[in-house]
Amino acid sequence: MEVEQTALPGIGLRHEFTTRSGRRIGIVSHRTGRRDLVIYDPDDPDRACETIKMNDEEADALAELLGAPRIVQRLNALHREVEGLVSLQLPILPGSPYAGRPMGDARVRTRTGASIVAVVREGQVFASPAPDFGLTESDVVVVVGSPESTSAVSDILSGG
Repeated sequence: MEVEQTALPGIGLRHEFTTRSGRRIGIVSHRTGRRDLVIYDPDDPDRACETIKMNDEEADALAELLGAPRIVQRLNALHREVEGLVSLQLPILPGSPYAGRPMGDARVRTRTGASIVAVVREGQVFASPAPDFGLTESDVVVVVGSPESTSAVSDILSGG
């Protein structure tokens, strides 16, 4: 899918793509943080026929609805292709020794061979987080590996 990015001086950034059915859709990210979902006229791709203004909470909810299930779909497809591969969604519970610390402090890959492929926080998906990504209570860490390695990650995140 080709996504076009356009700087909008004084406003922010616009991302647009065309669906398989030929509909043009865009997201305008304003410098203020507001997001606009733009649906373009099918007969005139330069004219917006609908613009939906979203606050942060609404944009996060839409991202969660579209993003998190898509990651799960991709992981499920990968599980069907690779025998023995599992994924777990592990919450960072209150009292976890890694709440408030960079993810890399847990050394998950080195210690278990499993990989953290995403972190879900308040409905927002952070795919492929870097080792300096700070974990917080109530984050959900998505881990991929063997049944043994993902279980070991659960033990690490809950007890150190």
